[in-house]
Amino acid sequence: MSSATVELVQTGPEHAELIRNLYQFYAYESSDWEQEDVEVDGRFYIHEAHLARYWQEPQWSANLILVDGFIAGFLLIERSELPGLEAQELADLFILKKYRRQGIGRALATQVLTSGGADWLVRFYGQDELAQAFWRSVLEELPRPVHAIEPDDDQQLLSFLVTQAIH
Repeated sequence: MSSATVELVQTGPEHAELIRNLYQFYAYESSDWEQEDVEVDGRFYIHEAHLARYWQEPQWSANLILVDGFIAGFLLIERSELPGLEAQELADLFILKKYRRQGIGRALATQVLTSGGADWLVRFYGQDELAQAFWRSVLEELPRPVHAIEPDDDQQLLSFLVTQAIH
């Protein structure tokens, strides 16, 4: 990674519009394989009640990624809602194209997935070739045990549980 200063900043509800705007870029990039169309207002659909949960629910957060003080993307974290699974979910990680291929996403994902005592859930769509290559590379190099799991909720999602290291 370059000598840039990278920060992960948790947002508050006053940043909802900012996260909503950045999410449009995220939705655009996945629109080809997700087969999503824009709404009549020219924007991709965002489930507003779900978005609000990032500032209402415990263990949920919407975070900005800053590089040298400039917005470089976002990271959305949720509490997993899969039955019987006690884990945090690294729900969405998005880096603007200008900041890609600098190791920023890898460094942040590794930092988050190895911090604290929580187990983590990582899920991505099999059709998303970029996400698949990124996550497989990150998960292979993680200094924590990683297990593929197969929940019954969405067969298109590839799911991995990152557990605490056993001493």
